Amino acid sequence: MSKRKGLSAEEKRKKMLEIFHESLDFYQLKELEKIAPKEKGIISQSVKDVIQSLVDDGLVDTDKIGTSTYYWSYPSKARKTKEQLLEQKQAQLEEGKKKLKEIKAALDKLMVGREESATRDAILAELAKKKKELEEVEKEMVKYSGCDPKNDL
Repeated sequence: MSKRKGLSAEEKRKKMLEIFHESLDFYQLKELEKIAPKEKGIISQSVKDVIQSLVDDGLVDTDKIGTSTYYWSYPSKARKTKEQLLEQKQAQLEEGKKKLKEIKAALDKLMVGREESATRDAILAELAKKKKELEEVEKEMVKYSGCDPKNDL
């Protein structure tokens, strides 16, 4: 006897969407709890959670009419949702490319005058030397700050 392997959450979601897309019909939760185990092997206890996750992701529509809640999903809506997502990602890509181009242009503009040369290297060495001298002077100031008459106030 072999045990049947359970379905993952993603497999359940796909199979539940298949129920909607194959039948092109709307259902109540009770109907789905009966249909899903028979047709797709989704246990009835998990149907509500699967449906709710699909509703949360916008893949299944829901509407409450009176005391009943109906669920439906059509392939055209799934396709439209994917197309919108694709357009959104393409717009983000174009925006990123534009931003990259602007940053490269700004970098090129900043790099003008920073080409490696002997004079630039000498100036940078002098700057490093002055920074080190400044640090030493500041350390010495801290050392003698106890003798500063301004600290007595």
